Amino acid sequence: MIQYIDPETGKLIAESLTDYTRKKIANEYQSLDNFLSDWNKEERKDIIIKELERKGIPVDELKKEVGANVDEFDTILHVAFNKEPLTRSERAKRVKENNLLSKYEGKAREVLEALLDKYADQGSLAIDDIGDLEVSPFNEFGTPIEIVEDIFGGRENYLKAVRELQEKLYNISV
Repeated sequence: MIQYIDPETGKLIAESLTDYTRKKIANEYQSLDNFLSDWNKEERKDIIIKELERKGIPVDELKKEVGANVDEFDTILHVAFNKEPLTRSERAKRVKENNLLSKYEGKAREVLEALLDKYADQGSLAIDDIGDLEVSPFNEFGTPIEIVEDIFGGRENYLKAVRELQEKLYNISV
């Protein structure tokens, strides 16, 4: 349950966290397509999450209700748009099984598969930053600069590959 003062009537309102969130997100996004468009346009998913939290939507609390292995995207889809949530592992597995990384070969594909594994373990916010390439297993491929420059042919190509990976992860029609 969540309690708040209705700004129009001044009365104390008590409702479930889910109902409260559904209304708040409906005020922010008129449709599922609006939400998906904003989500897919934004490179850093943490920006969307922080903005929702700034507007009073407790995303972390919702994740506890929906499930620990469900990321913020599926939490929002489930609560606000009544979509069945997928776990991070299910999303990553779907990308791998549908051979959605087939345009990449060699080390580039290995790095992207490692990013998928990291997403399955930690969620979308764990693959948003190039700085994430400093830790295992990515350091096996070289430094972040070597990965970006030597394996992907530059920062823009790396970021493009990560955006494509995220688009595949968050495609709800597959």
